[in-house]
Amino acid sequence: MPMIVNLDVMLAKRKVRSKELAEAIGITESNLSLFKSGKVKGVRFSTLAAICRYLECQPGEILAYELSDDDLRPESGE
Repeated sequence: MPMIVNLDVMLAKRKVRSKELAEAIGITESNLSLFKSGKVKGVRFSTLAAICRYLECQPGEILAYELSDDDLRPESGE
């Protein structure tokens, strides 16, 4: 399930540095970096809401879904 994280794009549009965002929403820069790179398995809605509130954007401006062939295969155990 390839989720695309476009947080870098939104940060650039708003002229906000990652460090500034991390401090403003109360997470570490390393956790924000992991999120930006898509290397996390999940994100709390409260964190996503804080990001959107600070950047004045919608979740769909940060996250996107790209269909892949793997998504068409049933999960094991189904």
